[in-house]
Amino acid sequence: MTRRHAAPMPDSIRKFMGNVAAHPARSVVCPWCRAGVQQPCVIPSSGKTGRIHQQRMDAWAQLTACCTTCQVTPGVPCHLDGRVLKDGAVHAARHAEAEVTAA
Repeated sequence: MTRRHAAPMPDSIRKFMGNVAAHPARSVVCPWCRAGVQQPCVIPSSGKTGRIHQQRMDAWAQLTACCTTCQVTPGVPCHLDGRVLKDGAVHAARHAEAEVTAA
């Protein structure tokens, strides 16, 4: 059996490639577990890495997309009847818009 080795990649290119499989929500700090930018979310009680927390997904969507439900611009929290959604939540339409923007 022959071993295949990946071609070496210069650091100048590697920093632009990043982790291709990483979700774009990793571009913000997780408000739940405080995982840093490009760091995986962790389960606070055990310290193990897990899936991206919903709060991080919401923060990313709020930062990057307009909400078509409540008509707010990026960076402005979603609202319902004039009240900001609880715990920084965003409308599902804003998540969909953020996914389109990221693609």
